[in-house]
Amino acid sequence: MLRVSLAVFVAMLEAIPSAYCAEPSAAPNHVVSRIPRQPVQSTAIAKIGYSKHRHILEIEFVNGAVYRYLDVPPAIYRGFMSAGSKAQFYDFNVKGHYRSIPIRPLQKQQVPAKNHSD
Repeated sequence: MLRVSLAVFVAMLEAIPSAYCAEPSAAPNHVVSRIPRQPVQSTAIAKIGYSKHRHILEIEFVNGAVYRYLDVPPAIYRGFMSAGSKAQFYDFNVKGHYRSIPIRPLQKQQVPAKNHSD
């Protein structure tokens, strides 16, 4: 009976698609944001969005990078939106305080090739 059970178990393992057992891919998961972001006056931050139901804060920086911060209380979002300096509020109250996920990380600038037409 034990051999039959073991054979059934092995057959079940072989039937599991390899995607469930595969190592995570080297490419990051693509995250699509549906949280609307509002433009703000800041030298470092372009837009801020918040999901009050999921307590997710999204920040779009002027350099194009977008990050999502998890488990952010509504009071932090309200303070952020009313802060005189968004960048300073971010530095002291958001950065390093909440788990973050890159939605659109900063892309390295392409260095233009030099033209050697002498």
